[in-house]
Amino acid sequence: MPGLAGRTATLIKAKLSKLLDRAEDPAETLDYAYERQLEDLQNVKRGIADVVTAKKRLQLQEATFKQQTDKLDGQAREAMAAGREDLSRAALERKQLISSEVSSLDAQVAELESEQQKLTDAEAGLRDKIEAFRTKKETIKAEYSAAEARVRISDAATGIGDDMADIGLAMQRAVEKTGDMKARASAVEELQAAGTLDDITALGPPQDDIDRQLAQLGNASSVDDEFNKLKAELGPGSSKPPQSASDTDATP
Repeated sequence: MPGLAGRTATLIKAKLSKLLDRAEDPAETLDYAYERQLEDLQNVKRGIADVVTAKKRLQLQEATFKQQTDKLDGQAREAMAAGREDLSRAALERKQLISSEVSSLDAQVAELESEQQKLTDAEAGLRDKIEAFRTKKETIKAEYSAAEARVRISDAATGIGDDMADIGLAMQRAVEKTGDMKARASAVEELQAAGTLDDITALGPPQDDIDRQLAQLGNASSVDDEFNKLKAELGPGSSKPPQSASDTDATP
């Protein structure tokens, strides 16, 4: 079943080729890269949101501490006015501790604001790059589609396909086999004409030299039998050769 096997192999090659072409589609690769960049952009935006949330939390804490320092400052004044210097000093000490915390919070808020600005600038730059990539991506996809269409049209017009190389080899082998068969047929005919080969159309099995000699002996026996039979019917005189017309006329 060489024909069926060949068609099966061609079909398998076609399926694999189609799968590989689909896997290597530049459009899908570019779209995937674009989606990954969008994911990176979303991650940056989430990072900015996390920084802003943390900054807001620190600012709320800072506002609470400032309210406490204002309250402690008032309590220290009241205690001093009431002659309670010990209470006034204790209030001022607490105020001092909270003020240190407020200063630390100020530094943290400033650091977060700087980080927020860096992330915001990075987000803006990344967004511009993604937009430029999207434009370039669509341009490349359009160019690829146009080139692919031209290739399909050229293949259809010229008869060139992915499997034409295999078909060409198969055709070449067929031509070579046909030439070999023609040469063999010519050689056989030449040998038959020269008497080298027996007639291949003769009935019965091929004969060797002994068979031919036996056949000749059989033919000779048949001739002798016919001759003896004819001689018995006509008599011995029939064996004399007949006289010519001139000899008959000369007889008195």
